[in-house]
Amino acid sequence: MESTFLVDNMFFIVAAMLSGGMLLWPVVARNSVRDIGSKQAIRLINYEDALVLDVRDEGEYVGGHPPNATHIPVEQIEERWQELEKFRDKPVVIIFTPGLRPGRAGAVLRKNGFKQVFNLSGGIETWQRENLPLVKK
Repeated sequence: MESTFLVDNMFFIVAAMLSGGMLLWPVVARNSVRDIGSKQAIRLINYEDALVLDVRDEGEYVGGHPPNATHIPVEQIEERWQELEKFRDKPVVIIFTPGLRPGRAGAVLRKNGFKQVFNLSGGIETWQRENLPLVKK
C-alpha cells in the first residue's frame, strides 16, 4: 500500500498548525475587549479617570445608570464614536444589558484607536448586584 507525505507526517503537520495558532493568539487577543470585574472597574474610574460608556437603550439608561456615564446606544456607536475622541487615551468601561453583546461597541472603539477598552463583566446587573450607585434620569 502506497502512503503519501501527508499521511506519513500527520503528527508533525498537526503539531506545526497548533504551534502556529498559539503564536498568533496574542495578536488576535490584543485586539479584543477584555472583561473586568466591578472592583477593577471602580479602580479605573476612581484612580485613572475612566470613561463609563453605557451602551444600553434610552429606556434602560433613564431607568438607572452609573453616575457620570456617557450614553451612546450600541446601535449608534459607529456613527457617534467621535463624541468620545477626547477619551482616546483613557480607559473606557462599557456598561451593557446582559444578553446584549457589548463586543460591537468595543470593536468600534478599538478600531478607532482606543487602547484601553473594557466590558464590565455581567454589565448593569453586576453594577446593581454590587450595590454601586445609580442615577435615575
